[in-house]
Amino acid sequence: MDIIKLIAIVKKKILSQINVEHINIEDKSFLHKDHPGNNSSKFHLKVTLKSAELKNMSKIESNKKIYKILNYELKEFIHSIQILII
Repeated sequence: MDIIKLIAIVKKKILSQINVEHINIEDKSFLHKDHPGNNSSKFHLKVTLKSAELKNMSKIESNKKIYKILNYELKEFIHSIQILII
């Protein structure tokens, strides 16, 4: 899968299940390209969300919710995900 398609899927899945005022997803894979064990077919994403729904949850609860939504993508295409809730 290419990164543009992956970002579109991640965005669509999050927006369909969480009330989000703003979402930004960045490819940060380049930061890890020389790390041992790096797999070029898996990506590193930074997801920034503005969401009152998530802001009212604990950080653990909100991250669990996002991980559950993206379960398949995390297993198949995402090596690392950074989640920022603003």
